[in-house]
Amino acid sequence: MKICILKESHPGEPRAAMVPENAAKLVKRGAEVCVETGIGDGCGYSDADYAACGVIVAQDRRGLLSSADMVLRLRKPPLEEVGWLKPGSVHISFLDPFSESELIQKLAAQKVSAISMEMIPRISRAQKMDALTSQANLAGYVAVILAADHLNRILPMMTTAAGTIMPAKVFIIGVGVAGLQAIATAKRLGANVEAFDTRPVVAEQVQSLGAKFVKIDLGETGQTKDGYAKALTVEQLAKQRDGIKKNCAAADVVITTAQVFGKKAPIILTADMVAGMKKGSVVVDLPIESGGNVEGSVLNQIIEKNGVKIIALANLSARVPVPASKVYSTNLLSVIEEFWDKEAKKFILKLDDEIIKGCLMTHNGQVCNPIAKK
Repeated sequence: MKICILKESHPGEPRAAMVPENAAKLVKRGAEVCVETGIGDGCGYSDADYAACGVIVAQDRRGLLSSADMVLRLRKPPLEEVGWLKPGSVHISFLDPFSESELIQKLAAQKVSAISMEMIPRISRAQKMDALTSQANLAGYVAVILAADHLNRILPMMTTAAGTIMPAKVFIIGVGVAGLQAIATAKRLGANVEAFDTRPVVAEQVQSLGAKFVKIDLGETGQTKDGYAKALTVEQLAKQRDGIKKNCAAADVVITTAQVFGKKAPIILTADMVAGMKKGSVVVDLPIESGGNVEGSVLNQIIEKNGVKIIALANLSARVPVPASKVYSTNLLSVIEEFWDKEAKKFILKLDDEIIKGCLMTHNGQVCNPIAKK
């Protein structure tokens, strides 16, 4: 089986879909593995590193795509490259299926079996394949580092001969994977941390990290079977904003991480809430790529309003491309190994498997995923 892995073509994307040590494991399983020249440039791996693992390094991008039985990427493929894919091949990457209907339709028309890494089901057997979690974890860390870099004070308490410097107050909104890592990182850096989430069930996790959980009675809330927060009603959102307004006003750093799977991120910090924050404070709008939680934030910009910096930079995990590439590569490897036939030395697409049912978007010329169909 020929597996081809491309260099990411999205502007400014330094991550690689496969690192040499994991490519070597595919070679050991009997796959013919090819990578595009320069695949590891952004995260410190040379072509020689891949070649040393028994991987073929090639420059012909179109040739790689048209000859591959399986194509691995990190980001979704450009529309113009879909027609280069071999009919019957398997394509695995993030696909953004909720907003890329044209891409999904083209993959189906090309008779490609397209697996979306966003759609890996959150079950125990698939934990090692969960790329959303692996990347969100790193994004939560980077969000705190960015905030600390732009803040006009330090995070930890310091006792000096000239007096005591009190710790900065950090308020995290949304306690998913990114939020939990943001809490842990801010605590490690010595900040006084509070956190809020619509799901009361996460309070124990917040407290276990040494942070205070902010309680707001929103009525009936909860989470989906996959652990994602359910969307709030308009009334609940208004109540939530009123409840966290004081915490935001007292905070030196506010990091918003709230997302609803497959939908636009809710506005949590309104313009008047930002205006009520201290001058010199910092807001990090982590889910800016899905619309953002902060009114007035601008994608890929750092702006200042009433003395408050609003950081809305996309793709935060790519700011630490070495670990981001390594964990994503392991996520891909785990998907392949789960369905690898040792005797036939190839990937078997088990259509009745729970994992494949959840993440397979197109197959045999059809859009086959119920969510993608909608």
